[in-house]
Amino acid sequence: MAQSSLISASMRRNWFTISSLVSKDFKLKYRRSVLGVLWSVLNPLLMMCVLAAVFTNVLKFGDVENFPMYLILGNVLFALMADSTSGAMTSILESAPLIKKIRVAKMIFPLEKVLFQLVNFAISLIAVIVVMVFFRIAPTVNLLALPLLLIYMLLFCSGLGMLLSALAVFFRDVCHLWGVVITAWTYATPLFYPVTLLPDWMQAAEAYNPMYHYVVYFRDIAMYGQWPGIKENLVCLAMALITFVIGFLVFKRTEKKFILYV
Repeated sequence: MAQSSLISASMRRNWFTISSLVSKDFKLKYRRSVLGVLWSVLNPLLMMCVLAAVFTNVLKFGDVENFPMYLILGNVLFALMADSTSGAMTSILESAPLIKKIRVAKMIFPLEKVLFQLVNFAISLIAVIVVMVFFRIAPTVNLLALPLLLIYMLLFCSGLGMLLSALAVFFRDVCHLWGVVITAWTYATPLFYPVTLLPDWMQAAEAYNPMYHYVVYFRDIAMYGQWPGIKENLVCLAMALITFVIGFLVFKRTEKKFILYV
């Protein structure tokens, strides 16, 4: 009974710390910004407009049904992964002064970055709604699967974030290499082009790209009014769980050494 009370108290303390850090990051992001939180809505909308103009008029991808909607769904979901993992990667290094001074669960730092970007993603959904209204895309009951997708993304991004944050402590080059990986991953995922444009071997390779599955999942429920089947849900869940377990194990095995390298 006493042990369970200690665990419960520890969880409450960690959650309070995470929520406080999320609030701090949110205030810092929009500090001295005239438009403030509106940038989380305007940024995906402006990016969609630029990409739609380029890929419709220059590269002739306009034959994709509701191409602007196709673009914004892929971009906001991929941004959730890219921003959360990039933030989580440097979270331990940035929190070094705090880690050196007080005893705190180190895992809360990468997890907080993922949750912070999840809040930004929720705000960016306003931009998605604006596009849906403008192009008269009626929402369907399939949108009820969105929380399930966000659970997959939360697990996947948390696992990847913990892995990167642990590696970055010992190998600072990871911070530079990850930017290159994100750029390559962006072009390797059909965010602004149809997957049918790829040769057969590259289409087959997309089966091993987690973000391809998550983006397709998002487009199916928000754009095409389709409920992803059991197989697709299992694939998404498996990729998320495998990534989370790997990240968690690497983080736990190395966290005691962080203090020596930060």
